[in-house]
Amino acid sequence: MANKKIDINRCTVEDLEQLPGIGRFKAEAIVKQRKAIRGFSCVNDLYNKVPGVGASIVEQNWTLLVCEKATPRSRRTGRGGRRTRHDSSTASLSEVVTPSPKPSSSGVTPRTGFRQGLRQRSRGNIAPPDLPATSSAADSVAGLTPRHDDTSRSAVLDSLSDSHMSEDGGSGEDEEGGSDDEDAVEDDDDDDDDDEDDEEEEEEAWFGDTISDDETPQNNTPSFPFLSSSLPLSIMGSSSTTSTPGLYRSRIPIPISGSFGKHIMKRKCSSSRDELVQGKRMRTTDDVSAFSVLMKTVRHQYKSGHRPRIPSKEHPPAKLSEWLQIFQTWSNAERMMALDELITICEPTQVRHMMQVIEPQFQRDFISLLPKELALYVLSFLEPKALLKAAQTCQYWRLLAEDNLLWREKCRDEGIDENLVYGPNRIRRKRCPWKALYMRQHQIELNWRCVELRQPKLLKGHDDHVITCLEFCGNKVVSGSDDNTLKVWSALTGKCLRTLVGHTGGVWSSQMSGNIVISGSTDRTLKVWNADTGNCIHTLYGHTSTVRCMHLHDNVVVSGSRDATLRMWDIDTGQCLHVLMGHVAAVRCVQYDGRRVVSGAYDYMVKVWDPETETCLHTLQGHTNRVYSLQFDGIHIVSGSLDTSIRVWDVETGNCLHTLIGHQSLTSGLELKDNILVSGNADSTVKVWDITTGQCLQTLQGPNKHQSAVTCLQFNKRFVITSSDDGTVKIWDLKTGEFLRNLVALESGGSGGVVWRVRCSNTKLVCAVGSRNGTEETKLLVLDFDVDDKKISV
Repeated sequence: MANKKIDINRCTVEDLEQLPGIGRFKAEAIVKQRKAIRGFSCVNDLYNKVPGVGASIVEQNWTLLVCEKATPRSRRTGRGGRRTRHDSSTASLSEVVTPSPKPSSSGVTPRTGFRQGLRQRSRGNIAPPDLPATSSAADSVAGLTPRHDDTSRSAVLDSLSDSHMSEDGGSGEDEEGGSDDEDAVEDDDDDDDDDEDDEEEEEEAWFGDTISDDETPQNNTPSFPFLSSSLPLSIMGSSSTTSTPGLYRSRIPIPISGSFGKHIMKRKCSSSRDELVQGKRMRTTDDVSAFSVLMKTVRHQYKSGHRPRIPSKEHPPAKLSEWLQIFQTWSNAERMMALDELITICEPTQVRHMMQVIEPQFQRDFISLLPKELALYVLSFLEPKALLKAAQTCQYWRLLAEDNLLWREKCRDEGIDENLVYGPNRIRRKRCPWKALYMRQHQIELNWRCVELRQPKLLKGHDDHVITCLEFCGNKVVSGSDDNTLKVWSALTGKCLRTLVGHTGGVWSSQMSGNIVISGSTDRTLKVWNADTGNCIHTLYGHTSTVRCMHLHDNVVVSGSRDATLRMWDIDTGQCLHVLMGHVAAVRCVQYDGRRVVSGAYDYMVKVWDPETETCLHTLQGHTNRVYSLQFDGIHIVSGSLDTSIRVWDVETGNCLHTLIGHQSLTSGLELKDNILVSGNADSTVKVWDITTGQCLQTLQGPNKHQSAVTCLQFNKRFVITSSDDGTVKIWDLKTGEFLRNLVALESGGSGGVVWRVRCSNTKLVCAVGSRNGTEETKLLVLDFDVDDKKISV
């Protein structure tokens, strides 16, 4: 196939689909378009006229493609090499036309010579052949002898005048001649019909539309395609002209003598001679002589080089450029009106031609015509969902839509991190790894949103004590309890890996990073643990009361205590780095970003500290009750208080930017990401805020809202997950505020069952549940929303 030339005017679908870049779909489109336009003129027609075939494909296969001139399909022939058809119309005609045309000296009858020359000229092959010289003009044209009567001459001339456009039969002799051929002709009738339609359309492209016998002539000008407009009006001694029923309209009018022009008739496949000539005078010998002179004039014009040509760009019709210049001077409204009128007067074949020219302009595959870099740039503006649909358009679009760099940008736009979704090096095993990553994350989100929940893993421990703190990192879960211990669990197996024993009081705060766990207790100490071994690395002494809160950044942890002080520790060495003093009541919450420390206390104050100088930079006053929760992103400070308000502060100036009003009770939980704040309140509602404007975006409530205080919350770019004293964990849509479903619903909910804490990863949810009256066993629930890699095929 590599060395074989493919002729686009003769090749099959199977030949084309073997070429590079051309599949079955494009091959079928090429063959279909070739039939519609009756062959291509050059190889460039593939991308100019075939939808879906771009210039790049043609260029890629340029050395393999050729375009030879299309030729019409061969005719089936009857006896004597001429096409025959056996039907009632030709049978009746054979009864009228009994004599055979007289052959010429060249062996070709005038009738067949006229017909062959006419068809070959209409296809651009040769000029019409010279008519043979005979004793008389009439005999040279019709092959008649003086002994033929007028009726026979009229019938033969009728057959001759109609031979260039009728697809039915040869001479009367052929049709009468042997019954041996009639069965074969009948068998081929259906196939001949297809050939006749094709040939009629080919002749129609040259001669124009036919005029029926019943059509009223619109002018008195008959026409022939061979004659130029310069033919003298006095060719036959008469200046009168007439319409020629049954002949094809031409674009070049010619005058005909009165008797000949008025009575030329088209054979309409009548079954009797009476129907054939009804209402019309029979032709005379003068008519035959006139026609002979006319054809000699045609021959003279061809010999002298004055041949009319089929209109083309190189040889346009007269005054076409002048007409186009006038059209260009018109306004848009005038052009529209002119086009409407033009379409109105056009014949159906001309309207179909306009459709074939116009439709491909609106079906052009512009993506395939662009360079790959530009095509990818255009596709980069599509949403991922639209990009997946575009990949189903065709093979080339799929190739573009699966570009790895394109999907990498989509993942970055969605905030999808490789390490968040996959383990190390797993992504590189896919053919289109970034698309696989995106599809995997999409399926994970569907699992959170609507896929049937799997049976959760039960992690039982801490007996009937309260789980006061919960951490989740990697595949390890750490729970702290008022039973003085911490437990390390495997999120995959649900087994308890370690029990961290050493505190002499209840554990009330914790932080975790990797395999390092820090805990704070009512025994006034902090402990640093290795979660893998269960060993206590350091015990940090200094506070004089319960360590109520802490925050870890790198290897420095800041702890807040009921002794109203904050301490900063190096967890690698166990050394106390700084002591921050200034609050006058218990420190309830603390945040540290590596540069500034922010603390909230029961003295209604929020303070901003410089840990290096151990000085208080700002005291943020405004709350009228205890501060229970804090969030700090390096620019904004958000504080929640028992006074029901939430305040947004500027960390550099200490100014209050916004006061967020809407909750009715204590704001116990806050989460801040990318200027979006989610707050959980003891009034059982959850609100979503924009801290840059102070506007409440959503209130998560309604018939499915929590029935008791919100105890904990987590959120990402898609969902908000909330837990409550009513024993449920709910998931909500962040953007719309729509309730999606309950992820956990304890049977003891409403009668003592409580969900104390929740922690989430991308694929797992860990819930600490229990009760204060013994109605629910203390335990951890681990729900898995991960997907099977085998189900993600890219």
